[in-house]
Amino acid sequence: MSLQTQIDEKKKEISTDGYPMSIGELMSLYKEGELDIHPEFQRLFRWSSKQKSKLIESIMLGIPVPSIFVSQREDGVWDVVDGLQRLSTIFEFVGILKDADNNLVPASKMEATQYLPDLKSKVWESAENPENAFDPSQKLAFKREKIDVKIVKKESDSNVKFELFQRLNTLGSKLSDQEVRNCLLVMIDKKFYDWLKELSANEFFLNTVSLAERLMDEQYNMELASRFVILSYIDVSEVKGINDFSEFITEKIVAIAKDEKFDKKTMEERFVKTFKLIDETISDKAFKKFNNEKDRFEGRFLIAAFEAVAMGLGKNIELWKDVPLETAKITLETKVKSLWGNTTFQERNGSGVNVTSRVPYIIPLGEEILRP
Repeated sequence: MSLQTQIDEKKKEISTDGYPMSIGELMSLYKEGELDIHPEFQRLFRWSSKQKSKLIESIMLGIPVPSIFVSQREDGVWDVVDGLQRLSTIFEFVGILKDADNNLVPASKMEATQYLPDLKSKVWESAENPENAFDPSQKLAFKREKIDVKIVKKESDSNVKFELFQRLNTLGSKLSDQEVRNCLLVMIDKKFYDWLKELSANEFFLNTVSLAERLMDEQYNMELASRFVILSYIDVSEVKGINDFSEFITEKIVAIAKDEKFDKKTMEERFVKTFKLIDETISDKAFKKFNNEKDRFEGRFLIAAFEAVAMGLGKNIELWKDVPLETAKITLETKVKSLWGNTTFQERNGSGVNVTSRVPYIIPLGEEILRP
């Protein structure tokens, strides 16, 4: 098949449109529920007050604002694929933005900007202090400014929206890989996203992984929960030969979210039992390096230890249910220590070993060593 043939075939799967729309029109669409900016993403809405003010300044001065990308759903509603921060800033400023619980978010107050220093403390409207609000002519001018809207029409292949979202939010974006995954999961199946989020907030799990605040902010706890779910569900040999493991995680968690046969209840039970046992026995030592010379666990969280211990134990968790807790404390710690003395684990663990040379080997090893 020639390159041109591939181009022609793929173009048939994507139907797009685009035209400028006034801010007033976008406001109306949002208020009518015809434009979905996914309020669940608001945790990722990180713009500072200064950034928000600069956007409002740009609009008032007629400085072009980057295009908004939307995808048309079967019900005709537009899903915002790219432009969440811009639209949220606008809707928050004019006082119509709603959170995930459908409650109005307090309207924002502007800061002084480079070209509009008198924008300082300005609001869209204020009955108590009208001189500090936009006047009618300013409001009208603001609502008449236009933003280019690119539309992926509903006739397009169903995966186009998610592919577009990934590309727009991974090339040069500040979002972490997991934050992009979270947004995809919300668009695909909000209930699955909520389930995974709840798993990642489990007390036993958080106690054992003991992540730094920065990693929590980047949703790394959800990535680890995703890894547990994926690597429990697939044959780990699938990881061999993978070029981009992050992309692999995304593809697999999206596939699981779409899989009607996936049993969330059973997976959740395995997850909770596994991390409860770890927390009650060796807690956060489980995923740290064991120093044989000093006879102690030390350092930070290590992903290889997580894969070997959490996954290995998870696959054996039902075998541990009748082991007394005091016995389990001694036995499990001894087994985890022995993992670090294992030649295969030593060879497959470390900064010079890529994930495809590690995961398919250390998970079966962990499963073998961590039997009671």
